[in-house]
This record gives sequence, C-alpha cells and structure tokens, in this order.
Amino acid sequence: MKPIKEGKVREIYDNGDSLIMVATDRISCFDVILKNIVSKKGTVLTQMSKFWFDLTKDILPNHMISTDVKDMPEYFQKPEFDGNSMMCKKLEMLPIECIVRGYITGSGWKSYQENGTVCGIKLPEGLKESDKLPEPIYTPSTKAEIGDHDENISYEQSIAHLEKYFPGKGEEYAAKLRDCTIALYKKCADYALSRGIIIADTKFEFGLDENGNMVIGDEMLTPDSSRFWPVEGYEPGHGQPSFDKQFARDWLTSHPDNDWNLPDDIVQKTIDKYLQCYKMITGEELA
Repeated sequence: MKPIKEGKVREIYDNGDSLIMVATDRISCFDVILKNIVSKKGTVLTQMSKFWFDLTKDILPNHMISTDVKDMPEYFQKPEFDGNSMMCKKLEMLPIECIVRGYITGSGWKSYQENGTVCGIKLPEGLKESDKLPEPIYTPSTKAEIGDHDENISYEQSIAHLEKYFPGKGEEYAAKLRDCTIALYKKCADYALSRGIIIADTKFEFGLDENGNMVIGDEMLTPDSSRFWPVEGYEPGHGQPSFDKQFARDWLTSHPDNDWNLPDDIVQKTIDKYLQCYKMITGEELA
C-alpha cells in the first residue's frame, strides 16, 4: 500500500470509509524534516494522542476509531505499524491551526518584548519570560504546505479565512474553534499539572465529520505539537527545560552549520524526553 499523503512526520493511508494515520520516527524542526530517525517517537505520538482523545471526549468527539492493528487491514499487521498507527474517521479538515498559549515563551515572548502583544493580543505589562498568562490566549494560524511556514492571523482574520471555504459559516466555526481550543487546553493543562507537567502551549486541528459535526483531528497534545515543561524547577525569568523537541531546536539554533542532522547523543536525549513525558502523563511505560 502507498500513503495518499505524506506529511513531515505522518503518513496517511486510505482505508475505504476510514483512514490509517501512521506516525513515523521522523523529526521536523523549523518546518524542515531532519535527517535523523528518532526510535519510538511515532509510538509516543500515537499513544499520547490516544490518551488525550480518551480524556477529552466529553468536551468534543475526536476522529480516533482504534489504535489496535488487529482492527486494521492485514498490511498493517506488522511490527513496524504496531503502536504507531491509528485508524481514524475521514474528516473535512478546517484550514486553521488552533494554537493556545497559557505561558509566554518562544515567538510569543519575542513579540511581547518588541511591542507588548502576542499575535496582536495586548498583554499586561511587566511579564517575564515563561510567566503564566492571566488567561490562556487563542492565536490561530493558517496551515502551510510542506516547505512553507504557517502564518499567524488574528481572530477576525480567522473568520474571513473560514468564510472563504465555508460561506455563511465563518463566524460560527471561528467561535467554536476558539471556544473548544480554550476548553480543551484548560482541562488538559489542569490534568498535566497534577502529573508534574506544565503545558506551556499547544495546537489543535479540527475537522467536520460526515454529518457536519466538528471533531478533533490530527494529533493531540504530543511533544511534537506542544511545549511541555517540568513543574519541578519551574521559574519564570528565563527559558525552561522541556520534554519536547525544543531540545533539538535549541541544538540546531546553536549549531548553524548543522546540515539538518543531529548528533547521536542529542537524538537519544530527545527520545528519552519523549518517553519520560509519556510516562509522567499516562503513568505507564512504553514497551
């Protein structure tokens, strides 16, 4: 079987009335696929998404049908697909990346230092790097094709963007995306905090099912789509150690002649962080 779509990290296969989404062990940083393979990473992404999908289905349904390869066609009943594959409902994906920020960091911190705003949203004066925001903020972006960069847009621009694809529905869909994104973040951030992890920010993607209902698609609260910090040692005023690919990003930034290739020890430390994060959140170890 050949995938019908290959993303930076995922491969998607058509399974008739459903899709099979396979998370590979590839890693991308700054919208570029690196040359390295990070063993078990795909399994962490899939199993962590499964965990959050189960936790949040009371807020909004999701596209997951099964992560058991026995429920999938014979082609997927091989070791390389076991644990990192998810059978999903087919959705009409909405053309917005739904980003929510609970803490000020990364590009948001840079923007705040320049003009006191993040994605056009005015924030209180006197915030330090990594500070918790008074309330989580919703900062949508457009979805880029591979090789392009996502573009931050205002809430009003998200209405207009959705209206282009769904005439007469832009305002309704934009409001629901914002409200669901904030509600999902709050529930999951509270849970993660109880497990010793701060979710600084994350992104969700949503789609419409065959009945036109909005559901959560893609991945959910993985180290690829989120910034996870340990509660232990958290101290505003500087950057925080993280359980996500920020570690790899930092190495690439400090080694500009990297040729998009990480050394073995950085690859190992990256997967160790992914596995530790999975264990802290779920209470289980990946086999």
